[in-house]
This record gives sequence, structure tokens and C-alpha cells, in this order.
Amino acid sequence: MIQSIWGKLGGAGIGLALGGPIGALLGGVAGHVLIDREGAPFGKPPRDVLFTMGLVALAAKMAKADGVVVDVEVRAFEQIVDVPESEHDKVERLFNLAIQTTDGFEAYARQIGDAFKDEPALLEDVLDGLFHIAKADEAIHEAEYAYLKEVATVFAFSDQDFARIAARHVQRADDPYLVLQADRSMTDEELKRQYRRLVAENHPDREIARGLPPEAVKIATERVAAINAAWEIIASERNLR
Repeated sequence: MIQSIWGKLGGAGIGLALGGPIGALLGGVAGHVLIDREGAPFGKPPRDVLFTMGLVALAAKMAKADGVVVDVEVRAFEQIVDVPESEHDKVERLFNLAIQTTDGFEAYARQIGDAFKDEPALLEDVLDGLFHIAKADEAIHEAEYAYLKEVATVFAFSDQDFARIAARHVQRADDPYLVLQADRSMTDEELKRQYRRLVAENHPDREIARGLPPEAVKIATERVAAINAAWEIIASERNLR
């Protein structure tokens, strides 16, 4: 996986294949000037690279929004994505270039949203990854939260969907039930069925079976951990086994 992504970033071809603002961003890293356009001349863009570079671009714009030191966010990104030490400078250069581009975050979010519009679970992975990066300094700031909500809107997530995703990362009184997409009026058996359904739907093995990149698998693993943690709280409250 390391070679499949980072080994591709040395030339303009991958940027041309992606097209759009993310392709132009990669072209800048490779030292080539690419025409920023929608569409790609080499067929369907490689989704592992689009997913990972989309995270870079959106995380960089989030860093610009809240003023957090870029290196903190880069290191948080590298907790999700396998980046060899020799490529750390390249990732940091990507962050810096994304911050400096005239494209707003909406352009990057639209490209990712359009690419994965038929895979809302993958768009949810992107948001979960961004939340993980936002927590790098042990707090999600108001500007970051507002930014993430705007990205979710571009991805066509409802306010309820965003609240459910955010609950995995932002502590609130009703977190356990919100994470499980449940409410306190549900019976024990209904809650058990809901919990089991969510674990099955979000299990990392499903990401692997769908051919998604390791980054998505890591994010799914974190998501299932949050679901399990929510269930443990509820099970303890209700004395369930």
C-alpha cells in the first residue's frame, strides 16, 4: 500500500488521472503545472489515491480554518495513513500546498463527494478521518466543528447523520444512544439488534471485501470501537450481558 500511493506521487500522470483540484494539487507536488479541470483523461481515477489525497487536502484546509500548527495535523494524518518516514516531507509539502491553493475546501469536498456519491459509507470514512485529525491537539475547536459540518453538507449528509458521526468523537450526555442511532425508549432486545446490525454493517472486513484502501479499514476499525464502547455504556446502565 505504501508503494501503491506514495510511489505514485513522483510524476504528473497520477495528477492527470485524478483531474480536478486534487489532481492539480498533486501536480504541484510533482513539480508540474496541471490544468485544473473536471474529469480525467485516463479513465476512472484510482480511488485509493483520491481517498487519501482528499483527506490531506481537506485536513489542510481545516488547519487553515483553525490555525493549528500544520505538523500536529500531519502527524495525526499519519496515524491513519501508513506513511514511510522518508515520505513525511512529501506529505507536509502536500499540506502546505493545499493550504496555499486558491481553491476553497468546497472544491476538494465536491470532487470527493462526486467520486464517492454512490458509496456514502466511504464519505463517512472521510469525515471520521477528519474528526480524528481535528482531535490531534486533544480538542475539537468551534471553527473545526463548523468546518466539518460544512464538509458533511457538501457530502449531502443530513444534520442527523452529522450528529451521529460527530457523537463518535465529541462527548455529549446522550452519546451512547446517538452513536447506536437509538433512543432510550427502545427495549433491551431492540437495542441488542441495533447494536449487532451496526457492528455487522461497519465491520472492517466489509471494507476489505469492497476493495477499499487500508486507510478506510483503519477508520472503520475506529468506528466499530466507538460502537462497542457505546454499547458497553448502555449495557452497563441496563445491566445487560
